[in-house]
Amino acid sequence: MDLRQITEDFAVAPQIEIEDFTALANAGFRTVINNRPDDEIDDSLSSKQMAQAAAEAGLAYHYLPYFPGAMTPELVSEFEALLARVEGPVFAYCRSGTRCSHLWSMSQAGHRDTAEIIALAAEAGYDNRAMEGLLSAYAAKRST
Repeated sequence: MDLRQITEDFAVAPQIEIEDFTALANAGFRTVINNRPDDEIDDSLSSKQMAQAAAEAGLAYHYLPYFPGAMTPELVSEFEALLARVEGPVFAYCRSGTRCSHLWSMSQAGHRDTAEIIALAAEAGYDNRAMEGLLSAYAAKRST
């Protein structure tokens, strides 16, 4: 598992395996968010299989699929609401972790400085500089 810590309470990774849930629980994570749509993977890694493995490891599990190129305001709102109500630390995954880093970045817009958001994602290996304008606009929208 290629775990990439973005903040103390939030990490992302590329696609994980069933056996990784025990390691996540042992590492102190309490919640897992699966942002990878089921139609991108085979049945052995489906959200149903992953939910069962998470439960067996004692982890809360949430399936919030993020289809490539389809980051909608509704998806961002759902992700933010999920982060607000779950127990952390939180771990999220998708194919490469990029979509998870995008959702996290959007959830932080208006709460953290845009440069800080981009820097934290970069330290975890995700280049979110192309989101700078979107993050700034989203932050400005929140302040009104």
